[in-house]
Amino acid sequence: MPKGKPNKRYTPAFKKMVIETMLEEKLGYRETARRFQVCNHYRIQQWEQIYLTEGPEGFEVERRGRGNKGRPRQLPKEVEEDLLAEVQRLRAENEYLKNLQALVLERERRQRKKPW
Repeated sequence: MPKGKPNKRYTPAFKKMVIETMLEEKLGYRETARRFQVCNHYRIQQWEQIYLTEGPEGFEVERRGRGNKGRPRQLPKEVEEDLLAEVQRLRAENEYLKNLQALVLERERRQRKKPW
């Protein structure tokens, strides 16, 4: 594509009409692209694949940009609650162990100071 020329956007209704015409009249990809002035016949192949797998409703889905693979998945409510409860328990346990260690160190320090 020439520099500065924006990509052409096709409506879902146009895509549906193109694919249905191609299937009814048994046209090839290149011939269909020429007839409907679509710049690339590979785009017609993609549209046909979407039409055959998802039906005409598949054209309504936005497919540009990155997928949502990087987003964290939502956990079920039960699992989330269990994890939060475990975090609270571990924090309490950690605090208890810190206090216990402080008491042990204090006892050792006192024993060293005691004269025998």
